[in-house]
Amino acid sequence: MATAISPLAPAAFPALPAIAGVQFAVHRCGIRYKTPRNDTLVAVLDAGTSVAAVLTKSLTASAPVQRCRANLKGGSARVVVVNAGNSNAFTGKAGEAFVDVTVAEAARLAGCKETEVFPASTGVIGQPMPADLIARHLPDAFGKLQPAAGPAWEEAARAIMTTDTFPKGAAATVEIDGVPVSIAGFAKGSGMIAPDMATMLAYVFTDAAVAAPVLQDLLWDATNRSFNSITVDGDTSTSDTLVLCATGKAGHRPIQSIDDPRLPALKAALDAVCLDLAQQVIRDGEGATKFVEIRVTGADSDSAAKRIAMTVANSPLVKTAVAGEDANWGRIVAAVGRSGETADRDRLVISIGGVQICRDGMEVPGYDEAPVAAHMKGTDILIEVELGLGAGHATVWTCDLTHGYIDINGSYRS
Repeated sequence: MATAISPLAPAAFPALPAIAGVQFAVHRCGIRYKTPRNDTLVAVLDAGTSVAAVLTKSLTASAPVQRCRANLKGGSARVVVVNAGNSNAFTGKAGEAFVDVTVAEAARLAGCKETEVFPASTGVIGQPMPADLIARHLPDAFGKLQPAAGPAWEEAARAIMTTDTFPKGAAATVEIDGVPVSIAGFAKGSGMIAPDMATMLAYVFTDAAVAAPVLQDLLWDATNRSFNSITVDGDTSTSDTLVLCATGKAGHRPIQSIDDPRLPALKAALDAVCLDLAQQVIRDGEGATKFVEIRVTGADSDSAAKRIAMTVANSPLVKTAVAGEDANWGRIVAAVGRSGETADRDRLVISIGGVQICRDGMEVPGYDEAPVAAHMKGTDILIEVELGLGAGHATVWTCDLTHGYIDINGSYRS
């Protein structure tokens, strides 16, 4: 785990509300880390908890991801088991055996079906673990369970960190039928971030009562506007997992339909939590010193705008220019042009920090780079691209690319 906290980190881990029906325990199983630290999280959920998840589309997905995908069909969750330090990806039959033993023991201790256990692993790829490495520690971990409240949230967030420099948490509250409802969660992720579903790992919990199919629709929408709109380095993980659990303990009438008029408030709160967590992942990008927002408007469609924005966000030339505080807008033009989407040189307008730099096919006459250069020296950078073709729009977030990224990843396994 990195020791220097990202300069873009929030001042402190937020105070998150208690979520009835959720308990956490953290434990050290000795998976990889030489220094003493908790490397495993267990979350136990009350019976009746509905679940939704969005998982990596990687064709080399880890054994835990495959098990989550299978278990998701049941629509209910009772246990979440997450380990850091080893991704249990590309570990063949040994990886499947590890999941089998872990899930069986967790189900036994919780008194639930194995299909209600959702495992996850993050860390080094391709290194098999003893099948019982976590399972033999689970009885002790279950003995330390405590309500999801107060310091337990930060402890849970820290247990699943790998190269993260700070734990990431977010929360929101709404009212349904006059009853207060809370949503809270945490995420880990710093490198290998170009999600094709979510972030590396994220867990969100609510005391709302929502049917699993509705919960899944909510999560897909929230993911596309948050975790699927960020990139650190253009690499999608084999382990990406986002899980949303709804315990139903708030006490309002259950939401059974996507057309329920009470749903928009909950949807907005979930969107806010997911976006907050996703942006924190970017603020903890490996080696990052700049947080970059890229807004694309006037594209042929929203999907076209998204593709253009992500092309700019993933451009090493754009990212290194940001790191060097160089207002090199030609790199943005080049990224737009190779995105594969329609662009017209004479309609394209590019701005940085709110200052128009180019339009009508060339640099703005009399362009003064001074205010743009001053903006580039800040920590939060805004790049705007107007295509002038239609109503399509999208916003994505990324970070700069520094030598710190190389230092972290060049020595990741050592």
